[in-house]
Amino acid sequence: MNRFRQIITSNNFLSLANNGLVAIFAFLSFIMLVRMVPQETFGEWVLFITASNFIDMLRFGITRTAIIRFLSGAKHEDAMKLMGANNTINLISTILLALILFIIYSFESESIRESGFDMFFKWYPLLAFLSLPFNNAQSVLQAQLRFDKMLWLRLVNVGTFMIFLAVNFFLKYDITIILFAYLIANLLSSLIASSLNWDGIRYIFKTKMDAVKIILNFGKYTTGTLIGSNLLKSSDTFIIGLSAFLGPLGVALYSVPLKLTEIIEIPLRSFAATAFPGMSKASLENNPSEVKRIFYANAGGTTFLMIPIMLFSFIFAEEIVFILGGSDYLVTANIFRIFCVYGLMLPIDRFIGVALDSVNQPKSNFIKVLYMTAANIIGDLLVVFGLPTLMLGFSFFVLVVSGVFPDSAYDLAHGLTIVKTLEFVAIITILFTLIGIAVGFHYLSKAINIKFLDIFKIGYSETYKLLKVYLPQRKF
Repeated sequence: MNRFRQIITSNNFLSLANNGLVAIFAFLSFIMLVRMVPQETFGEWVLFITASNFIDMLRFGITRTAIIRFLSGAKHEDAMKLMGANNTINLISTILLALILFIIYSFESESIRESGFDMFFKWYPLLAFLSLPFNNAQSVLQAQLRFDKMLWLRLVNVGTFMIFLAVNFFLKYDITIILFAYLIANLLSSLIASSLNWDGIRYIFKTKMDAVKIILNFGKYTTGTLIGSNLLKSSDTFIIGLSAFLGPLGVALYSVPLKLTEIIEIPLRSFAATAFPGMSKASLENNPSEVKRIFYANAGGTTFLMIPIMLFSFIFAEEIVFILGGSDYLVTANIFRIFCVYGLMLPIDRFIGVALDSVNQPKSNFIKVLYMTAANIIGDLLVVFGLPTLMLGFSFFVLVVSGVFPDSAYDLAHGLTIVKTLEFVAIITILFTLIGIAVGFHYLSKAINIKFLDIFKIGYSETYKLLKVYLPQRKF
């Protein structure tokens, strides 16, 4: 019993529960939404969520990593200044972004409505203010290693929305009411965060210029890193959405296997959330050997833990896609299989980035992500705007030669080309991840002299220890 209590109260377990339970709620919400609205409307919703997440990276990129790094070892007086600066900077950036979006929509409303981004430009400015305290609290609580509070706050955020969607199966409200429910869920979680001072809002008047400079000097690189990291996912959706050939239908189809990659990222986000403060503390104490130990244990250990998950997902791709999206999305099973290969490389890439930030090398991490983002965007543009024309013409020719009537041949070729194009977009994901690992390892090796094979040696050792804790009677 003591061992069980120790496990469930550990930071790693609470962080895993945080990401795991929230991901389950998010999956259930996704499953309900994909069955609740038409595919075109669902594609517009995906664009709204994707664009919102991207702008959130822009808002919080400059503060989140910095506040976690410096707040984790700060004294009480310095901590109040840092939290005040965090609130001030994020409030100003939110106001500026809301104004920019409002001005753009005022002049380009017709073009925006035709593009599928109408929902985002109309409603994100309001969402930005409603979710501000919630996002501030997530940064502060992670720095304080209060994953229990993070868990409750995030469950309120996603759980409220999920409950509404469950009820909406019977009420059958349209996308507008669903959007209002999403806004209310964010407002509720923000009210809780501010009323309990989990976001540090009460210290906003303790903001000092030296604390602002500390955050901004560190954040000028982490902003680019977080934006670039978000673009690695969202650029696929944006570019597919901008394509006249693929459009919202392509976005809807691609979103299902992309959503399933959150299965891959649940343990990664959890271990990264606990590893970063620990590595940062060791770095500030000038203890590089401890930084390397934490890096090896997490990068290698999560890689070994991913193997059975990815193998299972690869084998049962059709069944998993069917459960999430239904029969209309079964054609995307191979896209999900490609993401399974990507998932095996993701732990090393993710923890290289975490380690670079923790040893005060945010510029190197930014350069790493810049290479990855550039490779992804260039690859996506070539695939999305070049490949469909060639494939459509070839498929149409083959079908006509095979005796299919021209009208039917075009419909078949169109559907086949959409799916194959999306598969190539997923393959680009593997290529840019390999680039990121190579570039990031080069910079991290220069900083703390790491060895690539030690990732697997020490990672295996840590995995063995972890399994012994959870399954003490088994031998491995």
